[in-house]
Amino acid sequence: MVGWRGRSAPPGADAAEVCKRQPHSQGHIQASKPSRLYCGLVALSYMLCAVTLLFFNKAALSAYSFPNANVITLAQLCCANTLLYTLRKCRAISFTDDVSLIPRDCFNGRTGFPTLKMFRRLAPLSCAYMAYMLLSMASVRGVNLPMYTTLRRTTAAFTMTAEYLLAGQTQPREVVLSVAMMVAGAGIAGAGDFHFDLAGYVYVFANNAATAVYLACITRFGRSSGLNSFGMMWCNGVMAAPVLFIGTAISGELASVMAFPRIHEASFQAVLICSCVLAFALNYAIFLNTSLNSALTQTICGNLKDIVVIAVGYRSFGGVTFAPLNFFGIAVGSAGSLTYAYLKLR
Repeated sequence: MVGWRGRSAPPGADAAEVCKRQPHSQGHIQASKPSRLYCGLVALSYMLCAVTLLFFNKAALSAYSFPNANVITLAQLCCANTLLYTLRKCRAISFTDDVSLIPRDCFNGRTGFPTLKMFRRLAPLSCAYMAYMLLSMASVRGVNLPMYTTLRRTTAAFTMTAEYLLAGQTQPREVVLSVAMMVAGAGIAGAGDFHFDLAGYVYVFANNAATAVYLACITRFGRSSGLNSFGMMWCNGVMAAPVLFIGTAISGELASVMAFPRIHEASFQAVLICSCVLAFALNYAIFLNTSLNSALTQTICGNLKDIVVIAVGYRSFGGVTFAPLNFFGIAVGSAGSLTYAYLKLR
């Protein structure tokens, strides 16, 4: 992963904002503008992590038929919290790039950890994060991979709406048209889906809405928190893990894990471990990519990596029947993603 020591811009601050920021204290060094190459590598890292994690999650839920998606989410959260705590205690990472940027009484400079006041400030972000995590796991089970990725493209429309409502940010007409192509492609592909599952579609669209709100919250709350990507991840994980633990315990999912017949298979355990580590890497990449670029760019990066997922998905995990209308819709959505990428890079 790039930027392993967490020396990224505070979440929500784009490159221009970082360059314009004035020193907050004597001796503070003004941040330099990240290069286009660096921003591109961050986006590429996100796409690589996202593709790999999706296949591991799909393998656990479909190939191994593991019934408890929320338990996987809980394991991912616990793994992320453990890694962050260990790395911070070893001073391998920090949770802020400049303590002077953090609001008063929100950070303990002696221990290097946020205070309870910071957790209260970031509670809305953590709620959005938990919804995003839970719906991500639930939605990947219900539909085949090519259709899943095509429906996920409509996240861009949700993101533009959320950015406008929460941050007042608008997009050029060319960008709006490219996003409209992705939405139209999803509609056409859905009309030609021979394996239509209403519940699966509802989960995917709910996940799209949760993703849009989550990315917009990173942009909004990141500007005022003063935490870097690792700090935001820590606050999210600490608040979300206990809630999810209580929920899975009450529902009986935790108790039923040991009854799963393949729980002791080394291959299944390897899939779960890889899923947890990749979830940590992906969440960091989401924060970093959204910080350096924008929430909408983050969404389009997700759409571009979907081209790889679609290609492999037709060969993997089953549940796919080729249909001309369905394939045409997927192609239209992919063209919309590529058009947006061209508009942002020109």
